[in-house]
Amino acid sequence: MEWAGQLPCYDIGCEILEVIHFADLGDSPRDALQGKRWLIVKVEELHQATGALMFSELEDVLVAVDHRGSTPEEGLWMRAVHLLLVDENTDAGVLQQQSGITKVIAQNTNDITQYLW
Repeated sequence: MEWAGQLPCYDIGCEILEVIHFADLGDSPRDALQGKRWLIVKVEELHQATGALMFSELEDVLVAVDHRGSTPEEGLWMRAVHLLLVDENTDAGVLQQQSGITKVIAQNTNDITQYLW
C-alpha cells in the first residue's frame, strides 16, 4: 500500500487506486470524491450515505460496502454498490443475483480493500 497525501492508494497491478472512506468525506462529499476510484462505506454508515452514493455515481466512483455483522436488507442503496462484503454464512451468489451488485463476497476475515479492482 502506498500513500498519496492523506488518502490510502492501493497498488493493483499497474494501477494505483485512490480510495476514500465515507467517514473521511467531510462537509463537501462531491468534492472529496473527485478523482477517487472507490468509496468505502461501513454498514453502520449506510443510512447516512445516501448523498454520497448519489455523488459517487455522478463522479464515476465505485462503491464498496462492508456489510459484515448484519443481514443486508434490499433497498435502493444496492443500486449504487459495486462490491458488497458479507458474512461467510451468507449465500453470496444468490445475493449477487437478486441485488444486481457486480461482486458479492462472503468472507469474515479479510479487509474489503483486498477485493477492489
